[in-house]
Amino acid sequence: MSNPARKDFLVFGAPAIEQGEIDEVVASMKSGWLGTGPKVARFEEDFRRYKGAPHAVAVNSCTAALHLSLLASGVGPGDEVITTPLTFCATVNVILHAGATPVLADINPVTMNIDPEQVVARITPRTKAILAVHFAGRPCDMDALCAIARDHGLKIIEDCAHAIEAEYKGRKTGTFGDFGCFSFYVTKNVITGEGGMVLCRREEDAARVKILALHGMSKDAWKRFGDAGYKHYFVTECGFKYNMMDLQAAIGIHQLARVESSWQRRREIWTRYDEAFVDLPIGLPAFVEPQTRHAFHLYTILVDEELTGISRDAFLDRMTANNIGVGVHYLSIPEHPYYQNELGWRPEDYPIAMKIGRQTVSLPVSPKLTDEDIVDVIGAVSRLDREGDAERRPKT
Repeated sequence: MSNPARKDFLVFGAPAIEQGEIDEVVASMKSGWLGTGPKVARFEEDFRRYKGAPHAVAVNSCTAALHLSLLASGVGPGDEVITTPLTFCATVNVILHAGATPVLADINPVTMNIDPEQVVARITPRTKAILAVHFAGRPCDMDALCAIARDHGLKIIEDCAHAIEAEYKGRKTGTFGDFGCFSFYVTKNVITGEGGMVLCRREEDAARVKILALHGMSKDAWKRFGDAGYKHYFVTECGFKYNMMDLQAAIGIHQLARVESSWQRRREIWTRYDEAFVDLPIGLPAFVEPQTRHAFHLYTILVDEELTGISRDAFLDRMTANNIGVGVHYLSIPEHPYYQNELGWRPEDYPIAMKIGRQTVSLPVSPKLTDEDIVDVIGAVSRLDREGDAERRPKT
């Protein structure tokens, strides 16, 4: 193989950090409020207003957000929750942590989101909720899913880890369901390093999520130790340690303030990739559906060895050798040994998710990318296609 496309390694999903975040973190350290405090409250309010939601509760991960949403929905042992096989393992794990049974419904091959017809086919008397994942930043068919939920008396929990900026028919993701869950992990569109948020329709749900997120206590640390005087707390439930810190919120406040400019930059990168790869024998993301807004979180291509002359995993290795960081989002959930052993799942039972999971590659699309970085990514992908052409030519 020829020399790498670039000298230094391009980290996949590296966040764009500016001076505002740095100064805010330093201010938090100087203030003495490192744990849950006033900056968390500010971040919650900023995010609530951005999403136009009634209530927002900050937590330490999207996993925590999903878990607490299930519990606040009343999901427990004996219940079933329908979700997608093309997602991160946390989506399924939290259903198990709640004591319920996850049920998979295969995906639409174009959108890669859960197929509403498959959801209907898997509803039983034990079904309690639908956990819908807006994959890669593309909103699910919320008209269909909400209608299903109404017809069958089900809760909807939206996994919006990829979809902070996404909209469906003029309405923001995370505001359709009973709960909307967001991730601020370091590779996401708004980052706090680690962190998450729960949007709730009802005040009583938000109150319960907040209590469960901090040991089941009736008062958080800020209210207990603030300058208004000591406040006694009472443990009202057996909760968890899921609260967000002010150090995290200090980053998120400024990340959220730039959410639209960051989205615009990712859209520009997305468009350049679309234009550069249109004639290559790889699958490209589907067009954005009318009346929706894509969050442009993951730019996923499909590498079919029969078309490209190179396997997906060989493609990953060669991109890495070209100093381009890439990702896989995701191997389908039934590919993993744990779920095969514990739940009896097999990849071939979800053929669309299996096929996509074995071909998908995510390319860098962070707003931190420079124009030179984009050229390097395009060059590396195009180079591998040329090498694939050479490998497909018959030997003489």
